[in-house]
Amino acid sequence: MKSITHLALAASLVASVAAHQHNHHRLHRKFVASPVEKRAPDAVTVYEAGPTVTHYELAGQKLSEEEAKEGIADGLFVVVGESTPTFTPPPAPSSTAPVQSVAAAQFFESKESSSSSSSTPAPSPTPSPSTTSEAPPPAETTSSRPSSGGGSGGTGLNAKFPSGKVKCSELPTDYGVRPLNWLNIGGWAGIQKVPKYSPGDVSISYIETGIDGGCEPGAFCSYACPVGYQKTQWPKAQGSTLQSIGGLWCNADGYLELTRPEKETLCEEGAGGVWVKNDLNEIAAVCQTDYPGHESMVIPTIPQPGEKLPLTNPYAPDYYVWDGLPTSAQYYVNKKGYKVEDACVWDSAIDPEGAGNWAPINIGTGKAADGNTYISIFPNAPTSTAKLDFNIEIIGDVNSKCALVNGVYTGGSSSGCTTTLANGAGEAIIRFYK
Repeated sequence: MKSITHLALAASLVASVAAHQHNHHRLHRKFVASPVEKRAPDAVTVYEAGPTVTHYELAGQKLSEEEAKEGIADGLFVVVGESTPTFTPPPAPSSTAPVQSVAAAQFFESKESSSSSSSTPAPSPTPSPSTTSEAPPPAETTSSRPSSGGGSGGTGLNAKFPSGKVKCSELPTDYGVRPLNWLNIGGWAGIQKVPKYSPGDVSISYIETGIDGGCEPGAFCSYACPVGYQKTQWPKAQGSTLQSIGGLWCNADGYLELTRPEKETLCEEGAGGVWVKNDLNEIAAVCQTDYPGHESMVIPTIPQPGEKLPLTNPYAPDYYVWDGLPTSAQYYVNKKGYKVEDACVWDSAIDPEGAGNWAPINIGTGKAADGNTYISIFPNAPTSTAKLDFNIEIIGDVNSKCALVNGVYTGGSSSGCTTTLANGAGEAIIRFYK
């Protein structure tokens, strides 16, 4: 596999490890993580039925909030970290270990050994979007310069962020951050509340993922950057059970602090060279995961018909490292015509089994330490069995064919395909067409 193993964008490798892990990682953003010093044969599942209502369930039986909290406090129950959303008894050790050494962490959001007994249900027919040609608001899609606001003194993407000077209640759009208003969390991409964390801790054992409200003291507040840019901020301390954590820190006084002070701006360009071009007659929603962070697919790149937009292409040696492994960027490709609020979300109201977290296709891109950029197209399996309603091909200065045409991959296998953009070779274009 040569240098593909450095970034593990080869779809065949993705699929081989996914068989052990992938069915765990698609529900964890709505779970409350608790201390994990003890494990029990059963565990408490915490899931969200709506914006504010939390339910607790153990072995198929609903528990009261008091029962769940008492069980957790006594060490009888344990909610395994955000990267493992289903909580079942640990299985017997397997004689065949997952091939995790070749996997970039962005594609494998769980490294736990527990497995789920449930499977993703086969989707039933879903309605077409009610408005297929309406474009998302410019500030939420293609604008490279967000509107002003969120502190004084900022002048855009190149402005140095004044750590500890901007209130947590203010989304720092003056420093390049783009608002994701449809998520209803103050424009932020994600909120991770860590009430037991203190700056300087080497790991974080208790994480509550906020699904409403805004950035508040004792939380990491993740944000989105314009198309072609990536966020620069995440703490050294990460989840004790390998959850990723990202964003600015809201301190006890209610002000935002840099979590990587060596990076003085909030957004930066990646290695470049990777574009998405829409040759369809409708918009096409490409939704990047908020990573590191709560890992939902909420950061949009929405090319209009005929439009070509850059995708951020992280350079691994200067990007987030998960469990000692380099990471890359992952994008969810939705069916054509879906608006940002119907696609770049976890649960899609118009297509609950074929959009958002259940979008049909994933794209991965990243530049490895060897200087080569690896780009993959692969199915969002086993989470989704939805079918994409257009074709994808990677063209330009790449070294091999990689395409998805009429549901069939070329240049790879049924598990997807990967191609390479050599260092300094020019550009790769991920083309959508009918």
